Amino acid sequence: MKLSEDQLMKIELDRTKCTGIGMCESVAPDFFEIDDDGELVVLRDAVDGAEVADVEAAVLACPTAALRLRP
Repeated sequence: MKLSEDQLMKIELDRTKCTGIGMCESVAPDFFEIDDDGELVVLRDAVDGAEVADVEAAVLACPTAALRLRP
């Protein structure tokens, strides 16, 4: 997805699908973290154009399709 540097996307998490595997954290650790209880924490939900590729990779890495990236 091609965005200019000043455009923002938003991360959406479907907690009913998330199993806390942590693939997203391994791909984009500035945005995702698995806490001590095994729950996913979205550290930042706003993504600018410069960072969207990393977050898209994390979304695609999620085996349960619990993450989305929206304008």
